[in-house]
Amino acid sequence: MRIKTALPSLLFTLALILAAAPAYTAYPEKPVSMIIAFTAGGSSDVQARIMQKYWDKYVSEPWIFVYKPGAGGIIGFTEIAKSKADGYTIGGLNIPHLSLQSLAQRAAFNPDSFDYIAQVVNDPQCIAVLNSSKFNSFSEIIDYARANPNKIKVGLVGPLSGHHLMFLEFNKLFPDVKLSRVFYKGAADQNAALLGGEVDLIFGNINDVMRSIDEFRVLNVAAESRNDFLPDVPTLRESNIDLVSDIRRVFAAPKGVPAEKLEYLRKIFKKICTDQEYLADMKKAGQPAEYLDGDATRAYIQSQQAKAHKMLDEAGLLK
Repeated sequence: MRIKTALPSLLFTLALILAAAPAYTAYPEKPVSMIIAFTAGGSSDVQARIMQKYWDKYVSEPWIFVYKPGAGGIIGFTEIAKSKADGYTIGGLNIPHLSLQSLAQRAAFNPDSFDYIAQVVNDPQCIAVLNSSKFNSFSEIIDYARANPNKIKVGLVGPLSGHHLMFLEFNKLFPDVKLSRVFYKGAADQNAALLGGEVDLIFGNINDVMRSIDEFRVLNVAAESRNDFLPDVPTLRESNIDLVSDIRRVFAAPKGVPAEKLEYLRKIFKKICTDQEYLADMKKAGQPAEYLDGDATRAYIQSQQAKAHKMLDEAGLLK
Protein backbone atom coordinates (compact mmCIF):
# COMPACT_ATOMS: atom_id res chain seq x y z
CA MET A 1 0.00 0.00 0.00
CA ARG A 2 2.79 2.41 0.82
CA ILE A 3 4.39 1.85 -2.61
CA LYS A 4 1.11 2.49 -4.40
CA THR A 5 0.57 5.66 -2.34
CA ALA A 6 4.09 6.99 -2.97
CA LEU A 7 4.13 6.27 -6.71
CA PRO A 8 1.79 9.08 -7.80
CA SER A 9 3.77 11.51 -5.67
CA LEU A 10 7.06 10.42 -7.26
CA LEU A 11 5.62 10.68 -10.74
CA PHE A 12 4.27 14.16 -9.98
CA THR A 13 7.68 15.28 -8.67
CA LEU A 14 9.41 13.87 -11.76
CA ALA A 15 6.98 15.68 -14.01
CA LEU A 16 7.75 18.98 -12.24
CA ILE A 17 11.50 18.43 -12.66
CA LEU A 18 11.13 17.67 -16.36
CA ALA A 19 8.89 20.67 -16.88
CA ALA A 20 11.43 22.96 -15.20
CA ALA A 21 14.42 21.60 -17.15
CA PRO A 22 15.26 23.39 -20.40
CA ALA A 23 14.31 21.45 -23.50
CA TYR A 24 17.30 20.02 -25.41
CA THR A 25 17.68 21.47 -28.87
CA ALA A 26 19.91 19.85 -31.44
CA TYR A 27 22.86 22.00 -32.46
CA PRO A 28 23.24 23.33 -35.02
CA GLU A 29 19.65 23.59 -36.17
CA LYS A 30 20.33 26.33 -38.72
CA PRO A 31 23.28 27.48 -40.88
CA VAL A 32 26.39 28.81 -39.15
CA SER A 33 27.96 32.07 -40.33
CA MET A 34 31.68 31.79 -41.08
CA ILE A 35 33.39 35.21 -41.01
CA ILE A 36 36.53 35.56 -43.11
CA ALA A 37 38.56 38.69 -42.37
CA PHE A 38 40.45 38.77 -45.67
CA THR A 39 39.60 38.96 -49.35
CA ALA A 40 38.03 36.06 -51.22
CA GLY A 41 40.72 33.99 -52.90
CA GLY A 42 43.37 34.58 -50.25
CA SER A 43 44.96 31.91 -48.08
CA SER A 44 42.41 32.20 -45.28
CA ASP A 45 39.53 31.84 -47.71
CA VAL A 46 41.08 28.91 -49.58
CA GLN A 47 41.70 27.00 -46.37
CA ALA A 48 38.22 27.69 -45.01
CA ARG A 49 36.65 26.43 -48.23
CA ILE A 50 38.57 23.17 -47.97
CA MET A 51 37.35 22.84 -44.40
CA GLN A 52 33.78 23.64 -45.45
CA LYS A 53 33.74 20.51 -47.62
CA TYR A 54 34.42 18.37 -44.56
CA TRP A 55 32.13 20.35 -42.29
CA ASP A 56 29.38 19.34 -44.71
CA LYS A 57 30.54 15.72 -44.35
CA TYR A 58 30.04 15.70 -40.58
CA VAL A 59 27.36 18.35 -39.94
CA SER A 60 23.85 18.52 -41.37
CA GLU A 61 23.64 22.32 -41.38
CA PRO A 62 26.00 24.26 -43.70
CA TRP A 63 28.07 27.30 -42.93
CA ILE A 64 27.67 30.51 -44.88
CA PHE A 65 30.69 32.66 -45.76
CA VAL A 66 30.65 36.30 -44.68
CA TYR A 67 33.59 38.39 -45.92
CA LYS A 68 34.75 41.35 -43.83
CA PRO A 69 38.18 42.28 -45.26
CA GLY A 70 40.34 45.27 -44.46
CA ALA A 71 42.85 46.73 -41.99
CA GLY A 72 44.90 43.53 -41.83
CA GLY A 73 41.96 41.57 -40.45
CA ILE A 74 40.74 44.04 -37.80
CA ILE A 75 37.33 44.55 -39.40
CA GLY A 76 36.56 40.85 -39.56
CA PHE A 77 38.07 40.00 -36.17
CA THR A 78 35.96 42.73 -34.58
CA GLU A 79 32.87 41.33 -36.26
CA ILE A 80 33.56 37.90 -34.75
CA ALA A 81 34.22 39.29 -31.27
CA LYS A 82 31.07 41.43 -31.27
CA SER A 83 28.72 38.78 -32.66
CA LYS A 84 26.12 37.03 -30.55
CA ALA A 85 27.72 34.18 -28.60
CA ASP A 86 25.10 31.60 -29.54
CA GLY A 87 27.26 29.25 -31.61
CA TYR A 88 25.89 30.46 -34.91
CA THR A 89 28.74 32.83 -35.73
CA ILE A 90 32.32 31.62 -35.89
CA GLY A 91 35.28 32.85 -37.88
CA GLY A 92 38.91 32.67 -38.80
CA LEU A 93 41.61 34.52 -36.88
CA ASN A 94 45.24 34.99 -37.83
CA ILE A 95 48.11 34.99 -35.39
CA PRO A 96 50.11 37.19 -34.73
CA HIS A 97 47.68 39.70 -36.29
CA LEU A 98 45.35 39.30 -33.32
CA SER A 99 48.03 40.16 -30.76
CA LEU A 100 49.56 43.00 -32.78
CA GLN A 101 46.25 44.73 -33.42
CA SER A 102 45.00 44.46 -29.87
CA LEU A 103 48.23 46.01 -28.60
CA ALA A 104 48.90 48.70 -31.18
CA GLN A 105 45.66 49.77 -32.77
CA ARG A 106 43.22 49.97 -29.88
CA ALA A 107 41.15 47.28 -31.52
CA ALA A 108 37.80 46.44 -29.98
CA PHE A 109 39.08 42.97 -29.10
CA ASN A 110 41.98 41.17 -27.47
CA PRO A 111 42.95 37.49 -27.16
CA ASP A 112 40.42 37.09 -24.33
CA SER A 113 37.54 38.17 -26.59
CA PHE A 114 37.22 34.71 -28.13
CA ASP A 115 36.55 31.08 -27.35
CA TYR A 116 39.06 29.09 -29.41
CA ILE A 117 37.99 26.08 -31.44
CA ALA A 118 41.26 24.96 -33.04
CA GLN A 119 44.43 25.95 -34.85
CA VAL A 120 44.41 24.46 -38.34
CA VAL A 121 47.42 25.95 -40.16
CA ASN A 122 51.00 26.91 -39.43
CA ASP A 123 52.08 28.76 -42.56
CA PRO A 124 55.73 29.93 -42.72
CA GLN A 125 56.40 33.16 -44.53
CA CYS A 126 58.78 33.44 -47.42
CA ILE A 127 60.35 35.97 -49.76
CA ALA A 128 59.14 35.84 -53.34
CA VAL A 129 59.92 37.76 -56.53
CA LEU A 130 58.75 37.34 -60.11
CA ASN A 131 60.56 34.81 -62.27
CA SER A 132 61.68 37.75 -64.40
CA SER A 133 63.22 39.61 -61.44
CA LYS A 134 66.84 40.67 -61.73
CA PHE A 135 67.36 39.56 -58.13
CA ASN A 136 68.50 35.97 -57.66
CA SER A 137 68.88 36.03 -53.88
CA PHE A 138 67.66 38.00 -50.89
CA SER A 139 71.26 39.04 -50.23
CA GLU A 140 71.26 40.80 -53.61
CA ILE A 141 68.08 42.64 -52.64
CA ILE A 142 69.63 43.70 -49.32
CA ASP A 143 72.78 44.98 -51.01
CA TYR A 144 70.78 46.91 -53.61
CA ALA A 145 68.45 48.41 -51.01
CA ARG A 146 71.38 49.44 -48.84
CA ALA A 147 72.80 51.41 -51.76
CA ASN A 148 69.40 52.65 -52.96
CA PRO A 149 67.22 53.45 -49.93
CA ASN A 150 63.45 52.99 -50.41
CA LYS A 151 63.80 52.14 -54.11
CA ILE A 152 62.67 48.55 -53.64
CA LYS A 153 58.98 48.06 -52.86
CA VAL A 154 57.85 45.15 -50.71
CA GLY A 155 54.21 44.08 -50.67
CA LEU A 156 52.68 43.21 -47.30
CA VAL A 157 49.25 42.23 -46.04
CA GLY A 158 48.60 44.61 -43.18
CA PRO A 159 49.19 46.82 -41.36
CA LEU A 160 49.77 45.08 -38.01
CA SER A 161 49.69 41.66 -39.60
CA GLY A 162 52.15 38.81 -39.49
CA HIS A 163 53.66 40.20 -42.69
CA HIS A 164 54.15 43.55 -40.96
CA LEU A 165 55.78 41.85 -37.97
CA MET A 166 58.23 40.12 -40.30
CA PHE A 167 58.99 43.51 -41.86
CA LEU A 168 59.65 44.98 -38.39
CA GLU A 169 61.92 42.07 -37.52
CA PHE A 170 63.80 42.57 -40.77
CA ASN A 171 64.25 46.28 -39.98
CA LYS A 172 65.67 45.37 -36.58
CA LEU A 173 68.18 42.99 -38.13
CA PHE A 174 69.13 45.42 -40.93
CA PRO A 175 68.58 49.00 -39.69
CA ASP A 176 70.67 50.39 -42.56
CA VAL A 177 68.54 48.70 -45.25
CA LYS A 178 65.46 50.67 -46.28
CA LEU A 179 62.66 48.88 -48.11
CA SER A 180 59.53 50.79 -49.13
CA ARG A 181 56.49 48.95 -47.75
CA VAL A 182 53.14 48.76 -49.55
CA PHE A 183 50.13 47.36 -47.68
CA TYR A 184 47.27 45.40 -49.26
CA LYS A 185 43.91 44.22 -47.93
CA GLY A 186 44.60 40.54 -48.45
CA ALA A 187 46.91 37.96 -49.96
CA ALA A 188 45.06 37.84 -53.28
CA ASP A 189 45.67 41.58 -53.70
CA GLN A 190 49.29 41.18 -52.62
CA ASN A 191 49.89 38.46 -55.20
CA ALA A 192 48.22 40.53 -57.91
CA ALA A 193 50.48 43.47 -57.04
CA LEU A 194 53.61 41.38 -57.54
CA LEU A 195 52.28 39.87 -60.75
CA GLY A 196 51.42 43.35 -62.03
CA GLY A 197 54.80 44.86 -61.16
CA GLU A 198 53.48 47.23 -58.47
CA VAL A 199 56.04 45.84 -56.02
CA ASP A 200 59.43 44.19 -56.41
CA LEU A 201 58.96 41.42 -53.86
CA ILE A 202 56.54 40.20 -51.22
CA PHE A 203 56.78 38.80 -47.74
CA GLY A 204 54.06 36.20 -48.20
CA ASN A 205 52.78 32.94 -46.81
CA ILE A 206 53.87 29.73 -48.49
CA ASN A 207 50.27 28.99 -49.41
CA ASP A 208 49.95 32.38 -51.10
CA VAL A 209 52.99 31.92 -53.29
CA MET A 210 52.20 28.29 -54.09
CA ARG A 211 49.07 29.41 -55.91
CA SER A 212 51.23 31.49 -58.26
CA ILE A 213 54.35 29.36 -58.12
CA ASP A 214 54.69 29.21 -61.93
CA GLU A 215 55.12 33.00 -62.01
CA PHE A 216 57.00 33.44 -58.71
CA ARG A 217 60.49 32.57 -57.62
CA VAL A 218 60.86 31.93 -53.88
CA LEU A 219 64.24 33.04 -52.57
CA ASN A 220 64.02 31.97 -48.92
CA VAL A 221 61.62 30.55 -46.36
CA ALA A 222 61.43 32.16 -42.90
CA ALA A 223 61.22 28.85 -41.02
CA GLU A 224 63.28 26.70 -38.66
CA SER A 225 63.79 24.14 -41.40
CA ARG A 226 63.05 23.68 -45.09
CA ASN A 227 59.42 23.28 -45.97
CA ASP A 228 57.97 20.19 -47.62
CA PHE A 229 56.20 22.33 -50.22
CA LEU A 230 59.46 24.03 -51.24
CA PRO A 231 62.19 21.53 -50.34
CA ASP A 232 64.80 23.12 -52.62
CA VAL A 233 64.38 26.62 -51.17
CA PRO A 234 66.79 27.47 -48.35
CA THR A 235 65.68 28.99 -45.08
CA LEU A 236 66.77 32.50 -44.20
CA ARG A 237 68.96 31.02 -41.51
CA GLU A 238 70.80 29.03 -44.17
CA SER A 239 71.55 32.42 -45.73
CA ASN A 240 72.82 33.70 -42.35
CA ILE A 241 69.70 35.76 -41.68
CA ASP A 242 68.26 34.85 -38.28
CA LEU A 243 64.60 35.42 -39.03
CA VAL A 244 61.75 32.97 -38.42
CA SER A 245 58.19 34.10 -39.06
CA ASP A 246 54.90 32.30 -39.58
CA ILE A 247 51.19 32.92 -39.57
CA ARG A 248 48.89 30.61 -37.67
CA ARG A 249 45.26 30.27 -38.73
CA VAL A 250 42.76 29.46 -36.06
CA PHE A 251 39.01 29.28 -35.75
CA ALA A 252 37.11 30.83 -32.88
CA ALA A 253 33.72 31.93 -31.63
CA PRO A 254 32.76 35.02 -29.67
CA LYS A 255 33.56 34.73 -25.96
CA GLY A 256 30.78 33.14 -23.96
CA VAL A 257 29.48 30.46 -26.32
CA PRO A 258 27.58 27.82 -24.29
CA ALA A 259 29.99 25.10 -23.20
CA GLU A 260 28.15 22.28 -24.94
CA LYS A 261 28.19 24.14 -28.27
CA LEU A 262 31.87 25.00 -27.98
CA GLU A 263 32.65 21.37 -27.19
CA TYR A 264 30.64 20.24 -30.21
CA LEU A 265 32.54 22.65 -32.48
CA ARG A 266 35.88 21.47 -31.09
CA LYS A 267 34.99 17.82 -31.69
CA ILE A 268 33.88 18.51 -35.28
CA PHE A 269 37.01 20.49 -36.09
CA LYS A 270 39.19 17.72 -34.66
CA LYS A 271 37.36 15.19 -36.85
CA ILE A 272 37.95 17.38 -39.88
CA CYS A 273 41.62 18.05 -39.10
CA THR A 274 42.38 14.35 -38.70
CA ASP A 275 40.44 13.28 -41.79
CA GLN A 276 42.97 11.82 -44.24
CA GLU A 277 41.05 13.10 -47.27
CA TYR A 278 41.02 16.61 -45.77
CA LEU A 279 44.79 16.42 -45.17
CA ALA A 280 45.31 15.30 -48.78
CA ASP A 281 43.24 18.24 -50.02
CA MET A 282 45.22 20.62 -47.84
CA LYS A 283 48.50 19.31 -49.24
CA LYS A 284 47.18 19.62 -52.79
CA ALA A 285 46.26 23.26 -52.10
CA GLY A 286 49.65 24.07 -50.59
CA GLN A 287 48.16 24.61 -47.13
CA PRO A 288 50.58 23.68 -44.31
CA ALA A 289 48.18 21.89 -41.95
CA GLU A 290 48.95 21.82 -38.22
CA TYR A 291 46.21 21.04 -35.71
CA LEU A 292 46.08 22.28 -32.12
CA ASP A 293 43.01 21.91 -29.95
CA GLY A 294 41.24 24.90 -28.47
CA ASP A 295 43.15 24.97 -25.17
CA ALA A 296 46.53 24.56 -26.86
CA THR A 297 45.60 27.31 -29.32
CA ARG A 298 44.80 29.70 -26.47
CA ALA A 299 48.09 28.85 -24.74
CA TYR A 300 50.09 29.54 -27.91
CA ILE A 301 48.39 32.89 -28.45
CA GLN A 302 49.11 33.92 -24.87
CA SER A 303 52.77 32.98 -25.36
CA GLN A 304 53.01 35.37 -28.33
CA GLN A 305 51.78 38.42 -26.45
CA ALA A 306 55.15 39.22 -24.87
CA LYS A 307 56.97 38.92 -28.20
CA ALA A 308 54.45 41.16 -29.94
CA HIS A 309 54.58 43.72 -27.10
CA LYS A 310 58.39 43.91 -27.26
CA MET A 311 58.53 44.25 -31.05
CA LEU A 312 55.88 46.97 -31.17
CA ASP A 313 57.48 48.86 -28.31
CA GLU A 314 60.87 48.87 -30.05
CA ALA A 315 59.21 50.10 -33.27
CA GLY A 316 57.39 52.90 -31.42
CA LEU A 317 54.00 51.44 -32.35
CA LEU A 318 52.74 50.44 -28.92
CA LYS A 319 49.61 52.23 -27.70
